[in-house]
Amino acid sequence: MARPISRRTILAAGTGAAGLSLPGVAAYADDHATTSVRFTLNAQVLDGGEQVTSITLNTARLGPIDPASLTTGTFTVHAKATSPIPIADDDVIFNEYDLDRTVTAVRLDRRGNIVLDLSHAEGRTGGSTLGYIESKSRNVMLDLAYTITQRAPIVLLDHRSITIENFVQSHRLSDPEVDAFSSHISGSGMKYRLYSPTGSHASRRGKHPLIVWLHGGGEGASLPDNYYDNETTLRANRGALGFATPQAQRIFNGAYVLVPQSTSAWMQDGPRFAPLIHEIIGDVTRRNRIDHDRIYVAGCSNGGYMSMKMTTVYPNLFAASVPICGVVTSFPPGGAPLIPDSELARITTPSWLVTSLDDTTVDPQANTSHAHDLIPDSLMTLYDHVVWNGHQFAGHWSWIYVARNDPSINGTHIWQWMAAQHRH
Repeated sequence: MARPISRRTILAAGTGAAGLSLPGVAAYADDHATTSVRFTLNAQVLDGGEQVTSITLNTARLGPIDPASLTTGTFTVHAKATSPIPIADDDVIFNEYDLDRTVTAVRLDRRGNIVLDLSHAEGRTGGSTLGYIESKSRNVMLDLAYTITQRAPIVLLDHRSITIENFVQSHRLSDPEVDAFSSHISGSGMKYRLYSPTGSHASRRGKHPLIVWLHGGGEGASLPDNYYDNETTLRANRGALGFATPQAQRIFNGAYVLVPQSTSAWMQDGPRFAPLIHEIIGDVTRRNRIDHDRIYVAGCSNGGYMSMKMTTVYPNLFAASVPICGVVTSFPPGGAPLIPDSELARITTPSWLVTSLDDTTVDPQANTSHAHDLIPDSLMTLYDHVVWNGHQFAGHWSWIYVARNDPSINGTHIWQWMAAQHRH
């Protein structure tokens, strides 16, 4: 996880990089001036959250470019990311930055546009699209301002050379996985995203399952700041996106994926949020070809709590539940339990609980193991640590394993288990 940095610190640190500006020379292709070139930021949701991984320059209209003229030194990239809502001087925010991005490769896409691949990695500051505001315990979509400078001419196949005068950033952030989810608002005003099966899965006759993903606390709204984005639920981790991957869609034979966004945090008022989520499920099932006997609920942290809460409020709605590092005890300690033992013992929905033993945010024994002991016939996977592709994440991030279909019992992985459950 990136080191937190205060607003005062990051702005001071950024002054040394502020000298990178657009080149002052006029654009030319021999004696013919060219117009400004627009560019798009391309992002990808890694296991630790979304990062800008490349930039597409809309250069196809300039003519066929000689790829041999493109090197990692042809362009430099400077990136500045700031919070969309005010941050107090003494507050702490993760992942704001003002720095140069390293260009690792330059290539042409199939349309003839130049693509700049950028260095990125799990846990690396300087590419994230999200910032985490400590005082609010919320992720926000950062305002991204990228500056591109051309350092060497581009050569066309007809041997003309081009130096671009001006680069204009598109307001759109391109992430095909995120963009595949449509955006909606329920009658009660709760925002949600929806993935619909595509291709061969969509064309098949019959009805499809529905997977409801309930996000963690950091992805809820921060309404005192009028911040309610319907974005962070998909960009903060791969929890929802995992179920929309080709692998998951094959396993579920084409599934809708529904992602409501809380107006605060689910744990703050689960009983009030439960009917609002139920309303969205009802609307989505009425408008789409969804099998009422194959509706599944899964969620992490706050959403892990809400997954269990939904099965106590609506015992006959779901075919299966997957609570990940969920909370059932009082939070913070000292109050009444969020889900009493008596309610846990009455859950009849088939449940598979997942957590990591090194979770320091939500006590795995007092919550996941305790719930597993009480929920009849429930399954449980306990990890020692959260490690994926050689990178160790915070112990609380056990949703990474579910997003990758890793948990298994007796050779059956968790997605296959979910897909096999039908409401009785």
